[in-house]
Parts: sequence; C-alpha cells; structure tokens
Amino acid sequence: MKLLLTSGGITNASIRAALVELLGKPIEESSALLIPTAQWGQPACSPQSVWKTVAGRWEGGASLVDLGWKSVGVLELTALPGIGAERWAPWVREADVLLVDGGEAVYLAHWMRESGLAELLPSLDDTVWVGVSAGSMVMTPRVGAEFVDWRPEGDDATLGVVDFSIFPHLDYPGWSSNTRESAHRWATRITGVAYAIDDQTAISVVDGTVEVISEGRWEQLR
Repeated sequence: MKLLLTSGGITNASIRAALVELLGKPIEESSALLIPTAQWGQPACSPQSVWKTVAGRWEGGASLVDLGWKSVGVLELTALPGIGAERWAPWVREADVLLVDGGEAVYLAHWMRESGLAELLPSLDDTVWVGVSAGSMVMTPRVGAEFVDWRPEGDDATLGVVDFSIFPHLDYPGWSSNTRESAHRWATRITGVAYAIDDQTAISVVDGTVEVISEGRWEQLR
C-alpha cells in the first residue's frame, strides 16, 4: 500500500501532485472509496459533519470527494462485519484509492480491526491510502493521550503500519492545543520518530521510503 498521510487533505498543488504520482494515473481515471468512520468516535463530530464530508461541503476547507475522481463511493467500516468480507473486500480491491477522513484515530483503528480492513491492507500493494488527520494517525504506532477521546481499549495505540507518529494541525488558527510548544511536549511522551505537520503538509510513504511534501510548516521532533 502507498500512503499519503495529511493533516488537512489535498490542500495545495504539491500534495495533489504527490497524489497523482502515487496513483500512477490521472485523478480523473481513478476510483475512490471514502471512509468517514473516524468521525463517529470524535465528540466534536456529528451526523451533519459526516454529511459535509460525504457531500464535499466543508466551508473553506479541502474536500476529499470533489477532486475530479472517476467515481467515489462510501465505505462505512461499522457496517462491514454485518455483510461479510465476500461482499465488501472486492469493493476495496477494485478501488484505486481509499480516502480516510479524520475524527478519532483509536476508534478508527478499532473498526479497521473489527471490520477486517486492517487484515486486508498488506495485500493492497497498488492501493493509495489518503489519510486526513486521524485517518493518517491511525497508521502510526501511537497517537498520544492528547488525541484520544475514545478509551474502551485503555491506551493510545493504533495500527503501527508506519514507525513514526504524527502531530497534526500544527499552529492551526484558534487551536491553542495545537501550537508548536504543545507539539514539543507531546513528543516527549512519544517513543520513536515523530513529526508535527500543518494542514499544508503531507507525508508520503512508499516501500518504506518516507518523504515530506509541504507548502507550509512541519518539524521532525524526534
């Protein structure tokens, strides 16, 4: 699987170019599945926010669904255990890209395991994973207690597909908990490599090679 781990989505020309490179073909020839599941675990999200994501209606923000895809579908992970992998796994295999929205990363990790999607990931060699915020953080080993709002499993562990952690939305206007100082404090409690990235930054991971793509601000903290 090829990863494009973003804080805010496809927000500038550099990140869009990286996406096209990972796809290996134009966006207009690529099919996408949108995964909004992480929002249900985040107290700040709601049915209205999920609708905005699916409909591409975030005011002033970058939308995942209106980039010009050949087709876009919705894959809700909480529904998958009830319909069986023989039905949904072909949808995933046929998609060129999975667009994974933000919300609560630990909740998303739980449903990736419960649904069977996490188990399927290693076989998706050519599929592109585009994560936004929690949709990126879910691929890391840990997110840090600061980013956990759903705790039935007791910790901040996520999937560990990559070996670094991500502090998203760096210096986001009006978010006092996402300052550079907050990122440095967070990093002292995270083992291993850690990056702080703003909404104009993405991290590409292909065959273990990590590349930062940015028209904004980012910092490797460890």
